Amino acid sequence: MIGRPEPAHSGWRSLTPDITPLLDIIFIVLVFLMLTANIPLQSLEVDLPKTDSAALSSVQDNKAITINLLAGTPAWALQGEKYEGWEQFKPVLQSRVSVLKDAELVLASDKEVTVDKMLKLLAFLQEHQIQATQILMEEGQ
Repeated sequence: MIGRPEPAHSGWRSLTPDITPLLDIIFIVLVFLMLTANIPLQSLEVDLPKTDSAALSSVQDNKAITINLLAGTPAWALQGEKYEGWEQFKPVLQSRVSVLKDAELVLASDKEVTVDKMLKLLAFLQEHQIQATQILMEEGQ
């Protein structure tokens, strides 16, 4: 039978545990943490006006034009006139771009409206350089 030769000073070596697998696991976890810790977060910059809350709670201008974002169908409204979808609403907005630039624009959205509708409208306004916009919000309770 072939056996392993026993070294003369093998007493203390046989009692210590082999920590090589433990070190391998520690280095793998360390590399994983270093790679995932520096993920850049994407954010959307929003410039909010610095005014008091009493001025934000009511709109007192007669030149204001209101665009409503509604949950369900019809999904859009301009000055109370409702439209089924973005395809029907966008040409109406395009025909009134010059009026929208001169007037104060108020966006009123239902709380159940998805963000993509608001982003479509804001992208349209930015594309046509319409900047005077207020967003109506309900006070928290």
